[in-house]
Amino acid sequence: MGTRGWQKIPWAVVVVLPLLAAPARAGAAEISAGASIGWIEIGDDYRPSVGPQAAISWRFERDFVFTVHDLCTIHLGPQHGGLGVYNQTSLDVGVAWDEGNFSLGPSVGLFDMPSCGAAWCGRVAGVAIGGHAQVNSYFAGPLGWSTSAHVQWLGGESPVLPGQVAFVVVAGPVLRWIIE
Repeated sequence: MGTRGWQKIPWAVVVVLPLLAAPARAGAAEISAGASIGWIEIGDDYRPSVGPQAAISWRFERDFVFTVHDLCTIHLGPQHGGLGVYNQTSLDVGVAWDEGNFSLGPSVGLFDMPSCGAAWCGRVAGVAIGGHAQVNSYFAGPLGWSTSAHVQWLGGESPVLPGQVAFVVVAGPVLRWIIE
């Protein structure tokens, strides 16, 4: 295979294998959903953000989890250009315990939003890749608190987006349902 042989492994295998791993105990999968509030920094622009989030997690190898997480944020700030939407989907691995979980992994984002650079403002749309980290802490049965952070690199050249990087940090209540 050589030193570059690992690059020939289909990425679908990397995604599918964790789904096929046998759960370590009953109640090994869970669905969570919630609402978040926070902010986004894209280019030189900061905006408040609100939106829903949802995830499904599978436990494998005792307390390790594989999670598919989706966060859709609506970016406020009608002073220039109106509302924007930034949707991130991530494939995470992490650890879980009875009262919570922590996960991180790669993410992809789709966006359509106004932004301002040093020279002018404009509407931008595209695809971004990056990373995601999330902590869920459950303090009252299925009710908990979720904090999520994304950093993503925006492709292409744009005078409206001089930094080519987007940061999204949101937090809010979350509910979970255990699947047995």
